[in-house]
Amino acid sequence: MGDREENREMTAANQLGAAEAAAAIREGRLTSEALVRACLERIEEREASVHAWVALDPDAAIAQARAADAAPSAGPIHGLPVGIKDIIDTADLPTRHGSPIYAENRPTCDAACVAMIRRAGAVVLGKTVTTEFASLTPRETRNPHDPARTPGGSSSGSAAAVADCMVPLAYGTQTAGSVIRPASFCGVVAYKGSFGALPMAGIKPYGPLLDTLGIFARQVGDTALVRAALTGAPAVPEALPRPPRVALFRTHEWDRAEAACHDAVEGAARLMAEAGAEVVEVVPPDAFRDLVEAQMLVLAYEGARSYASEYERAPALVSEGMRSEIERGLAIPHADYTAAWALAHECGRLMAGLLESHDCLLTASAPGEAPVGEATGDPVFNRGWTFLHAACLTLPVARGPNGMPIGVQAVAGPGRDDHLLRVGQWMEAALTAN
Repeated sequence: MGDREENREMTAANQLGAAEAAAAIREGRLTSEALVRACLERIEEREASVHAWVALDPDAAIAQARAADAAPSAGPIHGLPVGIKDIIDTADLPTRHGSPIYAENRPTCDAACVAMIRRAGAVVLGKTVTTEFASLTPRETRNPHDPARTPGGSSSGSAAAVADCMVPLAYGTQTAGSVIRPASFCGVVAYKGSFGALPMAGIKPYGPLLDTLGIFARQVGDTALVRAALTGAPAVPEALPRPPRVALFRTHEWDRAEAACHDAVEGAARLMAEAGAEVVEVVPPDAFRDLVEAQMLVLAYEGARSYASEYERAPALVSEGMRSEIERGLAIPHADYTAAWALAHECGRLMAGLLESHDCLLTASAPGEAPVGEATGDPVFNRGWTFLHAACLTLPVARGPNGMPIGVQAVAGPGRDDHLLRVGQWMEAALTAN
């Protein structure tokens, strides 16, 4: 094969989804090294515009890929490169948490979620940009569809890297809307595990009773491959025995969404009904009216205590926005914090009741298209579900008036992650058939 033909093949490899690439590696049609090199070439070509990565060691990534090629398959993600959000510890790359305080931080061990994918034969490609301490203070990453727009946050680099075909898989975390929102803005699939469903050891906490791990990918089945490596769950979710029963759930914040978001969610509901789903609109219970504000209170309270040391020891290296948020959190009375959790428990009970007769709730992933500017966007359509410890999945389904992606979100109750991915595969097929 000539160099030009080989380069074309390698360039195409970075555009493969994880399941496609894994099958090609397994069948001998692609090597891990060729895939990693294709991803690195894409990064070299596009990183100056997208700024998705904060730490890369190309030689180490290629060495990992060669080792994967020389070893027997260790599982469904064998040989696949993965991007790691920069609040997740890696033993061979720095973990800087988006802050100058940790500029020289070199963890001794991998986070559990990194160790498990290495065990499954995956390649750690590099560390992706996070906002400061996974908060709302933005960093340099831009939306690959339009550099004037945000990629969302806090998992900004991971969403942008997968969307720009720099890597087929990447980790993010969500404490409010940091997985589902950037995936919607960047036009990729993302799955946020229900609370406790995916390992969090070695990930710096922000809201210890809110934080959850998420996976960015190009198809629903791709996320299941990573989940299988982490938990032993099925690598290929079983097909649903029937079309799903779906509750269209507009939320009390529906008027904060753009018209294009309304059209995307309602259009998805219509297409799913045409494909055989039973779609019923559900009126949000009154108790949900204060759920977003309550989550914001809990997040501020827990975040202030998670970052009290940085605030006290190096205040000049903490952004003004982060300092203000910590100060607000430290001033919140404990009684208000416990009252917020009482509301969450009541809303969780109500959500469980809704899901007794429905396979998932269908709602918005984000208010609409990615906004112009540096602000990471409003997580208003994510906060409540994170607070209720729900499993969440977003699928790109539409383009807004500016040509930017818009996703829709499917929500299932705590511990119903397997079922959500089964529903998500059905949704994906129904929504892409037209």
